[in-house]
Amino acid sequence: MSTHFDVIVVGAGSMGMAAGYQLAKQGVKTLLVDAYDPPHTEGSHHGDTRIIRHAYGEGREYVPFALRAQELWYELEKETHHKIFTKTGVLVFGPKGESDFVAETMEAAAEHSLTVDLLEGDEINKRWPGITVPENFNAIFEPNSGVLFSENCIRAYRELAEAKGAKVLTYTRVEDFEVSQDLVKIQTANGSYTADKLIVSMGAWNSKLLSKLNLDIPLQPYRQVVGFFESDESKYSNATDFPGFMVEVPNGIYYGFPSFGGCGLKIGYHTYGQQIDPDTINREFGAYPEDESNLRNFLGKYMPEANGELKRGAVCMYTKTPDEHFVIDTHPEHSNVFIAAGFSGHGFKFSSVVGEVLSQLATTGKTEHDISLFSINRPALKQKTTI
Repeated sequence: MSTHFDVIVVGAGSMGMAAGYQLAKQGVKTLLVDAYDPPHTEGSHHGDTRIIRHAYGEGREYVPFALRAQELWYELEKETHHKIFTKTGVLVFGPKGESDFVAETMEAAAEHSLTVDLLEGDEINKRWPGITVPENFNAIFEPNSGVLFSENCIRAYRELAEAKGAKVLTYTRVEDFEVSQDLVKIQTANGSYTADKLIVSMGAWNSKLLSKLNLDIPLQPYRQVVGFFESDESKYSNATDFPGFMVEVPNGIYYGFPSFGGCGLKIGYHTYGQQIDPDTINREFGAYPEDESNLRNFLGKYMPEANGELKRGAVCMYTKTPDEHFVIDTHPEHSNVFIAAGFSGHGFKFSSVVGEVLSQLATTGKTEHDISLFSINRPALKQKTTI
């Protein structure tokens, strides 16, 4: 294999693999390097499914980004035999007047004229009998949103990228970087590789290795869990139109998915998680009592007929920035190095468009998308991490 490329992508997970596909599609000689063999269970993309929402509670500025991401997911599905997306609809609910997340979701939908239904507590309970909420709850239902099959997304991008000439180097950890004006070099245990341009998208490992590029970005990895619970298939199955959901209640934000093919209702607690080192994370679900108890506390109160036997638990990682917005930018000192980091537990849905942005930056030095929110120089990134 050649050791010089037009672009090297370090970290071939969600964002990196999408970028590699976009580059290879344009005939760019691309090398993707990953410490594992994507898709895999070591990063942030595993666990079968991810929600894609267009009305966005994390900030209405994300809506155009989400809509473009959706277009690209549809395009990917046409190019591959893998199942990429299912339109389940997404329900966002919480106590009326007490949930900033629900309020911002509604404002985002209104500002961007998205198709949504606004519902009160009784209407929620009647429309989805598996949900039990008080009368003072309200909700927004977005019928055109749904669920991405995350590992299939990575698999499809990889197959298409390789078919278009990209090389994927697996089980290869990057140990060091050297960057000059016209050349980048990565050093691995298996040898060194050079390129004209470099994209760095290492997920939770960004927090360790970006210092080798003279960057000190406050990126904190967290251990996160999801559980799949035995549930009443007549109420919680995708086959009976149960939606994906996001819920803000007083103790935090939960998210979940309908049961697909009897896998059980899947639920996670977005607010929960321990600060970790990605190389020493405890990947055993149940290692902490709250792994399961936090999920059951929610199900018992709001979705009691999904609070059955635990069928499966999984552990993954978030890597958060202080303001929980992403980092997508050109290196401040090197115009041939591009960074994608800190996706803070809500980034996967955007990986299709992030890949497009990174490929545009690497080929033209600019992008058609507004990525000012994700600037590497914003004030929130002046804080320090604990790892």
